[in-house]
Amino acid sequence: MLSPQSLNMNQSPLSRPASIDRILVVDDLPDNCFLIQTLLQQEGYHIDIAYSGSEALSYIEATPPALLLLDVMMPGMDGYEVTRRIRQNTELPFLPILLITAHDQPSVVRGLDIGADEFIRKPVEFDELVARVRSLLRLKHSVDERDLIARQREDFVSRLTHDLRTPLVAADRMLTLFQEGALGEPPPAMGEAIDTMIRSNQNLLTMVNMLLEVYRYEAGRKTLNFTPVNLSELVETVIAELSPLAIERKLTLTLDQSALQQDQASDTVIGDRIELRRVITNLLGNALKFTDTGFVTVRLSADSNSLKQIAVVLEIEDTGSGIAIADQPKLFESFITGSHRRSGSGLGLHLSRQIVEAHQGQIYVKSDLGKGSLFTVRLPIQARGAVTC
Repeated sequence: MLSPQSLNMNQSPLSRPASIDRILVVDDLPDNCFLIQTLLQQEGYHIDIAYSGSEALSYIEATPPALLLLDVMMPGMDGYEVTRRIRQNTELPFLPILLITAHDQPSVVRGLDIGADEFIRKPVEFDELVARVRSLLRLKHSVDERDLIARQREDFVSRLTHDLRTPLVAADRMLTLFQEGALGEPPPAMGEAIDTMIRSNQNLLTMVNMLLEVYRYEAGRKTLNFTPVNLSELVETVIAELSPLAIERKLTLTLDQSALQQDQASDTVIGDRIELRRVITNLLGNALKFTDTGFVTVRLSADSNSLKQIAVVLEIEDTGSGIAIADQPKLFESFITGSHRRSGSGLGLHLSRQIVEAHQGQIYVKSDLGKGSLFTVRLPIQARGAVTC
């Protein structure tokens, strides 16, 4: 398996890794396993052996190694099948896979397509083997470090948002008691100050709650409960709630369902009602917020793509200030606030995109600066169950 001229057993200690990485070698031939084990142990690695694909999978599920050296041709379960099963197991941490093959290019392509990270041909040159092992272990360490930083960030955000919510909720309740005169009727000047404090506190609480929701989506800890949702009824409910804001700003707010009615298409999708309501409220609220004169129109229609997948299309059009072309590519990213003087935290559109994509939908915008914007949400009509994103 290893060429004789490459068996240099006197590697410099300076080339050896500082920490011991566990490597699993899988081959049905004991001599091959022993030779690789002996050589890589000289490099300072801890080597474990498995003689079959099923034995390797059991080992990996119990104690995932840092790297897998996997022979392609084995009786029973070959290296391709082992690779496929490992990549299908989403519970496993990232595991680099180095395939060892004596076959031609098509077999290499097949292995990489299934999910292997590298390959090496027989007879194996020792220097090449060690170089590829080091390269894949660097990749493993880099991914592990990235994941650790991500988990630390997610934990920090979770703790921060929960810790912030507690005093904000307490302050909101206390200020409400002041406003209602539970502790004595406040003077007019103090009443105005209390109103301002309540609004500011509620805005901050809304932002903290939104940040927590964004964290849940990004951390994969958001559970969605999919049920039939009538979008027409949901949109009508949100419009009724936001109509006072439209009246206050002297804007025309209308709902157009004529295209949907003409097509006699269903306006019911399978989704999470609370999350879809959040999207509609955010988009419609933004349209009213950034429109000083004119109208805001909500339209519902049906559409089908090239695969004949029927979807309900929600459009929210306004005659507001519009969005600069330079701001549009990053509009749905987190904490991108845009250049408008009334821009908020930059979380609302990012969260809306997270929700829409969790429903396998799309959200996009067309806008001309000074002329208005058109936000479009396309939600496929399909059966889904409760999922965690």
